[in-house]
Amino acid sequence: MLYNIRHVTRFDYAEPVGFARCNLRLKPIVWSGQDLHDYALVVEPGGRTSPARAEAGLANVVRLVVEQASTSLTIESRCRITVDRPVPVPDAADPTLGEIAVLARASRDAGPASAAAYLFPSPLLPLNKEIADWCAQDLDPRRGALEAAIALAQRIQREFAFDPTATLVDTTPYDAFVKRGGVCQDFAQIMISGLRAAGLPAAYASGYLRTLPPPGMPRLVGADATHAWVLLWCGPERGWVGVDPTNGIWMASDHVIVAIGRDYADIAPVDGVILGYGAQNMTVSVDVEPLETSDLQPA
Repeated sequence: MLYNIRHVTRFDYAEPVGFARCNLRLKPIVWSGQDLHDYALVVEPGGRTSPARAEAGLANVVRLVVEQASTSLTIESRCRITVDRPVPVPDAADPTLGEIAVLARASRDAGPASAAAYLFPSPLLPLNKEIADWCAQDLDPRRGALEAAIALAQRIQREFAFDPTATLVDTTPYDAFVKRGGVCQDFAQIMISGLRAAGLPAAYASGYLRTLPPPGMPRLVGADATHAWVLLWCGPERGWVGVDPTNGIWMASDHVIVAIGRDYADIAPVDGVILGYGAQNMTVSVDVEPLETSDLQPA
């Protein structure tokens, strides 16, 4: 599937802001099953940009410095990308969870996509016994990796309510777990916490999900949103396999990966500091537009 994606983040300030320094993680990474054709970044009222090194995880990081006083800042990211990723199918030959845990601990790979990099607790994802015990019901070490992963994702989808009012961006996985509600970030981090407690390498994936309008209704421009899901390392043959606990589905051609990290803090789309005072309001608009392959022209 070919997509045209537009992601706009706008900050409005009650008083002029004289300086802003931001980290932007908006350009999709190179990853199996997706091919980025073109990318553009536009900032108003303008600023200096430079590439930066990702401190953790897999991300294209751009450092933005704005020194022009303004009461607003708009960051617009545009890309055209093809995603061709088959739906995973569990197989009797898949390694078990117990085998994966052993393989991950024995890994000598120290790269950013190594299984060993995602085995341990991270700043936003400490291990929690209640979450571990709840997830363990689906994580018998003798069970096939893919079968177990989709079973846990689907149980989260069934038993947790999608409720944007239930949590904030800094809500802990345990608080969302107790509330049995939240958004995609919460569900992904709960699942990752449970997987890591079982000794399994699990990563946080951030990006976009193609959403379909109700039957007979037009697709609304800007109505999509950023999304988060889980990657589980399933051995050297399968590699990283994506599961989406918000929807209880596999990562396939409707999912566009922008960045991968240990938790949300590693790969937030925009973070940074400003020099100013007064109230601030942020609005985000995302449009994931499916295109015909004949539309593959420069953006």
